[in-house]
Amino acid sequence: MSAEDASAEEWAAPDGEAEAPAAPGPDADGASERILNQDEIDSLLGFGGAEEETDDRSGVRAIINSALVSYERLPMLEIVFDRMVRMMTTSLRNLTSDNVEVSLEQISSIRFGDYLSSIPLPAVIAVFRAEQLDNFGLVTVDSNLIYSIIDVLLGGRRSSAGVRVEGRPYTTIERSIVTRMIEVVLSDLKAAFQPLTAVDCQLDRIETNPRFAAIARPANAAIVVKLRIDMDDRGGRLELLLPYATLEPIRKMLLQQFMGEKFGRDNIWESHLADELWQTKIEVRAVLDTVTAPLKDVLSLKVGQTLMLNVGPEAPVTVACGPAELTRGRVGRVGHAVAVRIEESVAGAAKKAMIARARGGK
Repeated sequence: MSAEDASAEEWAAPDGEAEAPAAPGPDADGASERILNQDEIDSLLGFGGAEEETDDRSGVRAIINSALVSYERLPMLEIVFDRMVRMMTTSLRNLTSDNVEVSLEQISSIRFGDYLSSIPLPAVIAVFRAEQLDNFGLVTVDSNLIYSIIDVLLGGRRSSAGVRVEGRPYTTIERSIVTRMIEVVLSDLKAAFQPLTAVDCQLDRIETNPRFAAIARPANAAIVVKLRIDMDDRGGRLELLLPYATLEPIRKMLLQQFMGEKFGRDNIWESHLADELWQTKIEVRAVLDTVTAPLKDVLSLKVGQTLMLNVGPEAPVTVACGPAELTRGRVGRVGHAVAVRIEESVAGAAKKAMIARARGGK
């Protein structure tokens, strides 16, 4: 029997009836290939057990999601949304005259195309424009919250079972009521960003089909904020999506750990450095004149030889620290020591040197 026939019979035989392969001899090419079981395949792909369903940090799924930027790198963003939740609680209570509780469930990063595919229908999707950021965002209201807010505003009876109408588009009255609530949410979003920067959120249009609410490419990263709105025994979810392209103009502000944080500047360190500089000792040189000579003349200098300078005894000297000219003065004597009397301020001399270098460059 050929090797191919034996392999075919082994695959065709039911589980447990296939003949065990003979032990490999010394002439075998190598050990037989090992087949991964289902648990190992799930672990490789990042789909572990039920306790790991929300963990995307392993396997192929981690490689796919590695391009996404975590919102945790923008600490100020969570503070903005927490402020928005507190404002929405008050605003929606004033709108509905009912006991409204708004809670922040989750802030996560997702690809824009994946988010559109995950929107449960029917839903109302509001496209708004952030004027100062020159980009768009989405506000998604699920059907439970839509019919809950309609019941509250139109005086419907309270019921523990949520009313959900399937198979028909929203009426003009329903869209108008939801639009009113979305305008309140956008107003609170503007107020939440106000301490950080001015962001005017203007409602652009209302859509019920996710395909018509595309404001970014499917592969672009975005931040999704999931809010839960409860009105006694009814309520629903509201989701706010902001593409990273929308947040890019204020990214430096969102990187702050707290409001008003300054980057690259520390007043305490500046004061300490200034105090230490005043106590620093530096070496300065009094330059009488500068002479340019050929190398052969310099190599032929001998001890005791006199160098003739092109200045007189009363000519001013330049006081320099390294290549930088500090000021000018006159050479004199104090006791048995040679001294230099400063005749120009350091700032004035530095300004004149800069002007002279600029003219020389021309």
